[in-house]
Amino acid sequence: MFNFSFDNRMLYILLAILALFSIASMGVNGILSLLLTLPGVLVAITFHEFAHAFAADKLGDDTPRMQGRLNLNPLSHLDPIGFFMLLFVHIGWGKPVQINPRNFDRKISMSAGEAIVSFAGPLMNFILAIVFTIIYFFIGRFAPLFYFSSDIGNIVYLLLINTIYVNIGLGVFNLIPLPPLDGSKIFMHFLPYKAKNWIMEHAQIFYIVFLALWITGLAGVIVSPVIEAISDGLFWVISKIFGFI
Repeated sequence: MFNFSFDNRMLYILLAILALFSIASMGVNGILSLLLTLPGVLVAITFHEFAHAFAADKLGDDTPRMQGRLNLNPLSHLDPIGFFMLLFVHIGWGKPVQINPRNFDRKISMSAGEAIVSFAGPLMNFILAIVFTIIYFFIGRFAPLFYFSSDIGNIVYLLLINTIYVNIGLGVFNLIPLPPLDGSKIFMHFLPYKAKNWIMEHAQIFYIVFLALWITGLAGVIVSPVIEAISDGLFWVISKIFGFI
């Protein structure tokens, strides 16, 4: 039995229509590129949200576990809108993991716990980016002709590159210190009490700022140089480790 509200059904139908129009306008190469991006998107979102759930669970909050979020099943973590945006616009999000900071153990404050849980998602994306970059250069070092000797090699090459960039992009985007992104909770933890109260009282303004950045595409403009710098630095470091000049 479907439990979507009317508004949600209409929104999902609209997204499906937009997706069909986007795919129809892509051509064969665009569709192939989209398919090669899909695994990276699924991995990035799934592990990102799982990391939030895992961190909360380790801190003593069983809310994610009770809601079935402590797993690596993509269907448990995908948000239709965020998935659509990440796939087609390359800026998106997963289904938010609900937590109850009051359940955290008393070794840390609720604010610190929220910051740790929030940071766990982007951190996981950066770890994945490192892991897949290592795999990318490992293959290049010990099977240098693999990527260019066959169609399978070329597909593996594109899958790895896309997965690396998607994970870096999702990690960086979510560290923007604006609600509802993870960065806002991390940033809030380090603010003085009065500053926290002021931001909470004016939270709607920051939501509007976020929406404006998102809709106008300025969010992409802001994070793109950071994503490029991180990816370039990561590739440089790992390439040196594997002996590439």
